[in-house]
Amino acid sequence: MDRPFVSLKMATSLDGKIALSNGQSKWITSEASRQKGRELRAAHDGICIGANTAELDDPRLTARMAGAADPVRIIYDSQLRLSAGSILAQTAGDVPVFVFCDQDLKTGDNLLKSMGIRVFPIRRGATGLDLGESLKILMENGVTSLLVEGGGTLAASFLKDGFVDVIHWFRAPMILGGDGRNCISDMTFLSLDNALRFQRQSLEMIGPDTYEVLERIS
Repeated sequence: MDRPFVSLKMATSLDGKIALSNGQSKWITSEASRQKGRELRAAHDGICIGANTAELDDPRLTARMAGAADPVRIIYDSQLRLSAGSILAQTAGDVPVFVFCDQDLKTGDNLLKSMGIRVFPIRRGATGLDLGESLKILMENGVTSLLVEGGGTLAASFLKDGFVDVIHWFRAPMILGGDGRNCISDMTFLSLDNALRFQRQSLEMIGPDTYEVLERIS
C-alpha cells in the first residue's frame, strides 16, 4: 500500500451524534471506551482531526498511557486557523504536529512554524484539501498508520475519497436527537447503489457502550 492504513474512530450516541447542537460532547461514551480510544492512538503512527475540532475542543491528541509512544498529531486546516495558544501548538516541541493547509496561502513567516509545527501547503480536491496528496506526504514522513478522530466533515471526506480501511465505532446507550451534530457530514448519495458498505469484524461491550470494528468491503 502506497499510503497509510487509515482507521476512522467514532464515539457517538445510538443515533450517530457526536455532540449536542450547542457543541457539548463531554462525555458521550464511558471512561472504559475512552481508555480503549487511547489504546488506539498508541497503536497508530499518526492521528488527525479537522480545523473545527481543533478550535472547539482544543485537544492534546496524545495517548496518555505509560510507556506508549504518542502519535504524530495532524490537523487538516485549509486556512491555517490553528491558534498559537492552542494545546497542540504549545506542545509541538514535545510531540510532533503537522498541519495541512491550502497551497494558495502565504505561509513563509507563519508563527506556527517558529513553534516547531510542520506546515504542508497542498492542493485542494473535490471534497476539500487533497487527502491523497496529504497521505503521500505522511507516508514519506514515516506515518504508515493513521487514526482519523474527527469531526464529521473530515470523516465524510475520508470516506468519500475511499481512504477508510476500517471503522472503530463506540456507541453509548443514549439518544441526542436530530439537532445533534452528526458523526459523518453529508455524503450526497443519490442512490443506495452508491452507499459505502462495511463488514463487521468484531462486536463487544465496553462498560455500558458497544464497540464495533468494521472493515470496508466496497
